[in-house]
Amino acid sequence: MQLDDVDQRIIALLTADARSSYADIGAVVSLSAPAVKRRVDRLRSSGVIKGFTAVVDPAAVGWTTEAFVELFCTGRTTPAQIAVAAKRHPEVVGAYTVSGRADALVHLRAADIGHLEAALERLRAEPFVTSTHSMIVLSRLVD
Repeated sequence: MQLDDVDQRIIALLTADARSSYADIGAVVSLSAPAVKRRVDRLRSSGVIKGFTAVVDPAAVGWTTEAFVELFCTGRTTPAQIAVAAKRHPEVVGAYTVSGRADALVHLRAADIGHLEAALERLRAEPFVTSTHSMIVLSRLVD
């Protein structure tokens, strides 16, 4: 899909605040609210905009402990298998295949060290996981 400058500006405005009204966006990009809606609908139907979401502060829900865990897997483990397993664990907020010695990198969030340990033990119990290497986050420098 070809995006023009107006589409780019609409995307930027929605990225900054997905709850902006079509009228508010239209005032910034010099379009009517119905014209903005048509463009947003087109961006959604073409897959440029995949959806709208709420960004929750993990500290507000008490999940202030986080870690990155390198997963080492059996020889024929596929990325799809890792993804399915990662989605089973509510503490997993991200999972990635990576280059290097590890097969995947998993980002965990938990309420405290005990919760993190329990989540890590459940992750280690996945049948394809042979070992892990964990790094607990001390402070976030950039989000």
